[in-house]
Amino acid sequence: MLTHPTLETLHALGLHGCAKGFKDLEADPAAASLTHADWLALILDHEVTLRRQKRFEARAGRAKLRQAAVVEDVDYLAVRGLDRTLFLKLAACQWIRDHRHVIFTGKTGVGKSWLACALGHKACREDFSVLYQRAPRMFAALDLARGDGRYAKLLASLARPDLLIIDDWGPQMITADHRRDLMEIVEDRYDRGSLLITSQVPVNRWHEIIGDPTLADAILDRIVHAAYRIDLDGESLRKPQPGEELA
Repeated sequence: MLTHPTLETLHALGLHGCAKGFKDLEADPAAASLTHADWLALILDHEVTLRRQKRFEARAGRAKLRQAAVVEDVDYLAVRGLDRTLFLKLAACQWIRDHRHVIFTGKTGVGKSWLACALGHKACREDFSVLYQRAPRMFAALDLARGDGRYAKLLASLARPDLLIIDDWGPQMITADHRRDLMEIVEDRYDRGSLLITSQVPVNRWHEIIGDPTLADAILDRIVHAAYRIDLDGESLRKPQPGEELA
């Protein structure tokens, strides 16, 4: 069999997964008993797996998740009030397909950011686009963009992903500009994308943080009523290292 020319052709066509599968089967004595259809199926499976992995790596890179967290590593034994059944349901990502939201609240150190990143990582694996933003830096970036003409472009980038993670929302009251920013973000994503928000502040105080009653009503109506809410409570899960931010 013309192994090398075939491999060269597959690579030339960009079918690098097929090429690897072809090479692996050529080196496997047991492959001699396979039918042509079995060979083709296995080679194509290599191609599909490689392309899926590359898509995941690209999505994960664009997501810029703060922590390397995966849902398989969640500690359900830690005393913090995490409902295993609900979290596993969220890990299936149907809430993203339904354009619903998730809210994690709880004090510093209970793992809000880690759990958010784990769900973001799982969403990448499920072929959803994800973007992670820390709230203070997001608003600072919007302030800069407002002054240099990039504001509309930055808002569009926040509206584009299937899942936008806003980490560390609150506890300070936000400015008038930031209220309008948040309203734009929420409105752009309404019925078109999902939000995952983490906060040290209970949801019943968010109205107070937003400040303006009219905007607060509009913002919270679009988020809270369509959200799964997970309130975490317990001791910090890790001791902070010097200069390290807690989840």
